Amino acid sequence: MRLAPLRALPALIVALLCASTPTLALAGSPGGLQAPSAARAGGSEYGVPARVSAHGPVVSRLSVPRTASAGRPPRVTLRLEEPGVGTVAVRVTIAEESTQKAVISVPLGWVHTRRTLTVSWPSGAALTPGSYQVSVRAHDHHGGTLLRSAHSSGVASLTVSQPVAAPEPAAPPPPAPASPPEAGVPSPAQSAAAGAVFPVSGAHNFGGPENRFGAPRGAHTHQGQDVLTAEGTPILAPMAGTISWTSYQAGGAGYYAVEHTGVGFDFMFAHCQAGSLAVGNGQAIAAGAQLCSAGQTGDATTPHLHFEMWVGGWQASAGHPIDPLPYLEAWDRLGAS
Repeated sequence: MRLAPLRALPALIVALLCASTPTLALAGSPGGLQAPSAARAGGSEYGVPARVSAHGPVVSRLSVPRTASAGRPPRVTLRLEEPGVGTVAVRVTIAEESTQKAVISVPLGWVHTRRTLTVSWPSGAALTPGSYQVSVRAHDHHGGTLLRSAHSSGVASLTVSQPVAAPEPAAPPPPAPASPPEAGVPSPAQSAAAGAVFPVSGAHNFGGPENRFGAPRGAHTHQGQDVLTAEGTPILAPMAGTISWTSYQAGGAGYYAVEHTGVGFDFMFAHCQAGSLAVGNGQAIAAGAQLCSAGQTGDATTPHLHFEMWVGGWQASAGHPIDPLPYLEAWDRLGAS
């Protein structure tokens, strides 16, 4: 039997000693000692990042126009938020962009959070042409100041330019020549002299351009003249004649009547009040007879009489409408005299 060389004994002894020595590391904590699990006064726990809690108001909205004309500052609105805080003190400043010199500074006082505010500029405040910054400053009751970030800086740019001079008003167009009298029928003056009656027996007016004969109405033009008046105002026959048609049109004239006269005119009266038609087809009527009451039936948004005058027959193939306004004005003057 051969014995192991003496030079191997030291290594064998070391291995035996290591196998019999208890481990120094705590079970379940390889690589060293366990870090403290409870927070310690005077510092942060090892391996846990410090928590920094920032408190203060934030501008959630700042609305400033990019450009404005010189003069009174433009409308500026803002909104501030801060969890758990009801009011904050706010100041809005407009400063020159190049020098940061404040030109207007407005304290808004203590205002409610989570509400949209409009800045009330001082009387006489004005801006000259140039580049400006509109900025918001705020703090709460605990001294927390405005928190600013790339998306909520509380600062906006404003460029003020010289107002453009208004162009000189154009000369009014020359008055349109009066329409030649319609052949074969009385003129406005002749019909008034013959005793024609104004068809609206009450306070009235002729409205604006949209109420005129020929005004555009979608795919067609207005074929009459509107006379605006109160609901229920009596509507009268201007001349003696015969009722040739009465009917109802839901998407247009509403309740209406058509009168044929012996002097070449046909009259159409539209938007009568429901249940107010006092005449029927074929009925002879005298000048001044009540036909219906003013209303807003059919395609109408306000009480009025839609009045049409036709030559050659109402809606007849050889007939055509004419502008009633000169006749209405002549009859109206006669009634007022």
